[in-house]
Amino acid sequence: MRTVIQRVTRASVTVEGRVTGQIGPGLLVLAGFAPDDDARALDWMARKLVQLRIFADEDGKMNRSVQDVGGQVLVVSQFTLLADARKGNRPSYVGAAPPPVAVPLYEQFVGRLEQLLGQPVPTGEFGADMQVALLNDGPVTIVLDSPAAG
Repeated sequence: MRTVIQRVTRASVTVEGRVTGQIGPGLLVLAGFAPDDDARALDWMARKLVQLRIFADEDGKMNRSVQDVGGQVLVVSQFTLLADARKGNRPSYVGAAPPPVAVPLYEQFVGRLEQLLGQPVPTGEFGADMQVALLNDGPVTIVLDSPAAG
């Protein structure tokens, strides 16, 4: 599993002109799933996101988590995060889980985040053409891979 985490002051995702999810201050999480991802990888990533200390404390140091600051999380599925563009000019997506595998992983991941945060987690729409708008705060952007399965 790979995520791109962006600390935002606000973010939204729109599908065919309708907003499917939006948040105020918090994290925009772009999430891509690999075929061998499992519940352990999802749980690891969800816990890491909730506890990642990338929000400022009273001294201006990044020492607080999204949970600590009462922030929100918006999750958008993005299979292109698993692209391999090392050869040629057209990325290969063989490292991304196919929809029958990725959809349940995505839903479980969002559910786990909701449990940990104790609040709903807005999302995009899996497989849709989405427009994502955000105001990156900092900017703070982190790429995070879950540990290898096994």
